[in-house]
Amino acid sequence: RRLLHRPFCGKLGKKQRPELRPVEISRPLAPWAAGSGRPGAGGSQGNEVKTNMRIKSITPRPPRKPRLERAASLDEKSWRRWRRLRTSQESLTDPNETSSSNGSLQDAALSPAVRGRAATCDQCCEQDSLRSSPDASEASPTGKSRGGTADLGKRASEISSAFGGLLRGKAFSGSKPRLAQITPTRPLPPVELNVASHALRTTNRIDSDCMDYRHYSQRKLGRVSSSLSDTRLHGSGMVYDNCSTDSMKSTFSLLTPIRAKDVRNRSYLEGSLLANGALLGAEELSRYFPDRNIGIFVATWNMQGQKELPVNLDDFLLPTDPDYAQDMYVIGVQEGCPDRREWEIRLQETLGPHYVMLYSAAHGVLYMSVFIRRDLIWFCSEVEYATVTTRIVSQIKTKGALGICFTFFGTSFLFITSHFTSGDSKVNERKLDYSKTIQALALPRNVPDTNPYRSSSSDVTTRFDEVFWFGDFNFRLNKDRETVDSILKQNLEKDMSKLLEYDQLISEMSRGSIFKGFQEADIHFCPSYKFDIGKDSYDTTSKQRTPSYTDRVVYRSRHKDDIHAVKYSSCPVIKTSDHRPVFALFRVKVRPGRDNIPLAAGQFDRELYLIGIKRRITRELKKREEQKDQKSSSVCSIS
Repeated sequence: RRLLHRPFCGKLGKKQRPELRPVEISRPLAPWAAGSGRPGAGGSQGNEVKTNMRIKSITPRPPRKPRLERAASLDEKSWRRWRRLRTSQESLTDPNETSSSNGSLQDAALSPAVRGRAATCDQCCEQDSLRSSPDASEASPTGKSRGGTADLGKRASEISSAFGGLLRGKAFSGSKPRLAQITPTRPLPPVELNVASHALRTTNRIDSDCMDYRHYSQRKLGRVSSSLSDTRLHGSGMVYDNCSTDSMKSTFSLLTPIRAKDVRNRSYLEGSLLANGALLGAEELSRYFPDRNIGIFVATWNMQGQKELPVNLDDFLLPTDPDYAQDMYVIGVQEGCPDRREWEIRLQETLGPHYVMLYSAAHGVLYMSVFIRRDLIWFCSEVEYATVTTRIVSQIKTKGALGICFTFFGTSFLFITSHFTSGDSKVNERKLDYSKTIQALALPRNVPDTNPYRSSSSDVTTRFDEVFWFGDFNFRLNKDRETVDSILKQNLEKDMSKLLEYDQLISEMSRGSIFKGFQEADIHFCPSYKFDIGKDSYDTTSKQRTPSYTDRVVYRSRHKDDIHAVKYSSCPVIKTSDHRPVFALFRVKVRPGRDNIPLAAGQFDRELYLIGIKRRITRELKKREEQKDQKSSSVCSIS
């Protein structure tokens, strides 16, 4: 007998397809196979085969039991419900399981032997579900369909019970069941980063490339930071670029981890002469400034000796065009207000707690203040200053120059603010003021020159890497008032080339008679002098002074392209003086240095810092009270 068996084909659904069942065909062997001759010896043999064939018809019936996978999943679902209940009970009673929040989420690992048994069981179940039993094939035709369906249901229950027993008894023997770790079904969306330019950086956001400090700490020291401050900062998505990458990484905070041997090898007061591992060396510089560029704000303003200070200095120190604050702020004042301390407090109040005043100096009514980010004061040398009086009578200190210098990492800076001789035709006197300043300004004193081979004893500006000179230079426009007014009325749209053709300073600099080696950014703002106080109109008095670019900012560098001017403009909002403040934003390249220089060791004006912060808080509280009063008040109108 030969059995032709066709397995069940099709998918289970609401409507079942009929299943083809085994068909039994019985016939005697061919005569030629029994030794009676060759096949096809005659027609009588073919008729005899047809007569002896018996065909039994079978009525197909759908299976009575669901598929094996469905039965197994139901049992597994009940087992999972039992596992969750058992785990929750044990976590409440076992202190070892509740001691760590991360450990309770780990999957219980299967032993190799259990994994092998589980895999073998799965393969056997799969093979048995796809293979028919020989005993079932030999059953009666009518009972074959019933027996096959019954076997499927029986095997499903057996496999499900075996699977549940395997999970209960074998897979988790010797260990307690734990909840599986939750994994997202789809990839998480990328984090949007607020990226800034190379020069303009924020002071209260974290660098974008600092987001990987957790992986760094886990790879280096085998543990991940659990600081609450880290979670808050990174969870809120506060990021920015051009800050330090490594300095923001640690296992406990955003600070860089320091190895014990590094602490042994260097001193923070004198330090190592080697660049590697030094406080001012390349390694430390790269942590804070990966691109080695620092943002500097330089401003000049002739206050005309007014006692009244502007109500708000935000538009002056924190213009809206750049989205991010700078690393250093240097403000020079000519004809300053009588209360110099009040002016410095206002500056501290405006800049806020992220900045401290590194140094301030005065020469008569010439003031200069240097503010720097509070986390950068450790990389500054001692600050030195010097003054020069250009008046014939030295006791009158209204005209002259004031210079402040220091070294930041390995780059030396010199800032000079000056007030030159006034008068439309006194160009030669102003050039003499410049010559006297560069010769008489005795800087530096104790801080060593970074490149003495390129220095000159007759010019102070050659003894520093980066020099910024700003102030009221008093250079005018060589044109009458009517011509200048007619040009200003033409709506130049920030194209001041027609006016600058008559500028005295540009003409003298092109000849090389003043500010040798200095540059000035392109001017795209209106003349900063002379306005009526409190108004936007130029001088309407009987003198009818010609509007001029008296307030300027120029710069020079020992190395080409070290200084890049980002913005050069004025602040027309402040109208308490006949001069408008003029400011410039720069991106300056900084080089690593050595620790063999006298360091400032974090020195700053602490008293000024506390007063400015206190005023800032008081101002914010007043604003909130005013807002509450406006919300609580109501206005009734009668029509």
